[in-house]
Amino acid sequence: MTVPSDASRTVDAGRLWTGGLATALVAALVALVGLLICRGLLDVPVLAPTDEGTLGNASTWRLAGLAALAALLATGLLHLLLLSTPRPGQFFTWIVALATVAAALAPFLTNADLDEKVATSAIYLAIGISIGSLLSGVARSAMRRRA
Repeated sequence: MTVPSDASRTVDAGRLWTGGLATALVAALVALVGLLICRGLLDVPVLAPTDEGTLGNASTWRLAGLAALAALLATGLLHLLLLSTPRPGQFFTWIVALATVAAALAPFLTNADLDEKVATSAIYLAIGISIGSLLSGVARSAMRRRA
């Protein structure tokens, strides 16, 4: 992502945060679709037992909520980087990529079955990729030339 950060540019905060809210909705939906695929199509438990149904229990909605929260936190981080950091796009990309990798590896530190670890990891990876890619585009569109 190439986002100029010199004094001739300014951040359109309204556009940035509107894009962040849209990204939060997409991240929540990525979590729900991932759970539908894993639990519904593949019959693999993710975060909760499969006897709770395809959409599971409260953990399903908690995952969707946490995905949305992660997108909003990433938007806040992006806003901070755009205002204060040289080459904010590079820093944002690295931070989101490393956070996504850490989240995707976390299920493998549990005692769950391998199929559950892989399914959960895949969902976390999809959420992280959606947040990173969407907010990178939002950042480009939120930068304005100073008058």
